[in-house]
Amino acid sequence: MSYDIEKPDEQWRAELNPAEYAVLRQAGTEPAFTGEYTDTKTKGVYSCRACGAELFTSTEKFESHCGWPSFYDPKESDAVELIEDRSHGMVRTEVRCARCGSHLGHVFEGEGYPTPTDQRYCINSISLRLAADEG
Repeated sequence: MSYDIEKPDEQWRAELNPAEYAVLRQAGTEPAFTGEYTDTKTKGVYSCRACGAELFTSTEKFESHCGWPSFYDPKESDAVELIEDRSHGMVRTEVRCARCGSHLGHVFEGEGYPTPTDQRYCINSISLRLAADEG
C-alpha cells in the first residue's frame, strides 16, 4: 500500500514518543479509559497525530462507554482506510489514516448504538490530536 506520506521507520521513531509509536506504527492499543479524549466533549476536529490529516469531528463523536473515543463516521469517507484484521484470534476491521497509514483503532458494526450509521469507530486517543473550534 502506498501513502501520500511515507517515512523510514527511524524517522517515525524520532518524531513520535514511544507510546505514540507503539500504537500508530505498530498497531498497539492504549489501555481502556486512559486516553486523553475518551470523555472529551470539546467541539473541534480530530487529526492524525502522526501526519496531521483531519480524520473525525466532535459532531460524530458519541458516548459508547467502551473506554476509547468513539465516532460513528469519519470526517470524510476517504480520510481513513479500512483493513481486515485477523490478529488475536478475531476478525476485526482495522482503521488506518489514509494519508500516512498509521493505526488509529478498529470499526465495529451492528452493536445497536443509537447513531446514524450503526458503526463505532473505536479510536485510540494517542492516535489523535484535537484542534478545538475557535470561540
